[in-house]
Amino acid sequence: MFRFLSKVWTNFREYIALILLILLSLIILSQNKNPNVQKIRAIAFGSFATVTSVISDLFNVTNLKRENEELRETNANLMLQISRLREYGIVNKELKDLLAFKDTTGFPLIPASIVSRSLSRTQNTITLNAGKKDGVLPGMPVINDRGFIGIVNSVSEDFAIARTLNNVDLRLTVMDERSRINGILIWTGEELIIINIPNTFDVEAGDRIITSDVSSIVPIPIPVGIVEEFRQGEEGVFSYIRVKPFADLAPVENVFILAMVKSKQIDNLELNFYRRQ
Repeated sequence: MFRFLSKVWTNFREYIALILLILLSLIILSQNKNPNVQKIRAIAFGSFATVTSVISDLFNVTNLKRENEELRETNANLMLQISRLREYGIVNKELKDLLAFKDTTGFPLIPASIVSRSLSRTQNTITLNAGKKDGVLPGMPVINDRGFIGIVNSVSEDFAIARTLNNVDLRLTVMDERSRINGILIWTGEELIIINIPNTFDVEAGDRIITSDVSSIVPIPIPVGIVEEFRQGEEGVFSYIRVKPFADLAPVENVFILAMVKSKQIDNLELNFYRRQ
């Protein structure tokens, strides 16, 4: 308070001195009954009122500025709180969907959260907060309620690293659910495509793609994506098949690890193929 008064005095001392002098003059004039003095007193009171009004406006501007700053700070805090609540709502919905999915599958699922992700466009990986102590093993599929996300590549006691579909080192054996044709799904760095499918094979845009039962790594059929574009190759004998994945990797924060291995003696050749350096 003292600092504020000192600042006011420093900035407005001339005006304050003038007001005090005017007040003193008015007090003296108010004691005089002379008509001429009465006129001067009326003019003085008018001038005083004008000066008082100006000073009052200055203080009001200062107060309004302070109130505006306080309102801006309050609005900023409200914005952050609303943003946090929206984030909680999004995470809560994702967790509810995953729990509902787990309740309906009947398969052994290990819940995990993504604690970090690589920024590589060609070798995308995710780090999960579940490891050996939770029963996670290399080669286990990573999924969410929409479909396949990746394959566990390496495991420590508390964490696991999985290669996602957006990783050129992950080659997944998949199948056209309608025509039962098998192929290899790869990431080119730009798009997901199925390779080595002859032009004569029955594949159409809109077909659902799932993991193949001929794979010794993925023990059950898991939805992968849908054929977004299909065309016969102009050169050679193989078709161009582009797949849009069911699971959008960008917003995913919580996943499940499918705790199933088709055989205790995993096909080392295929596992090494998936874990190729």
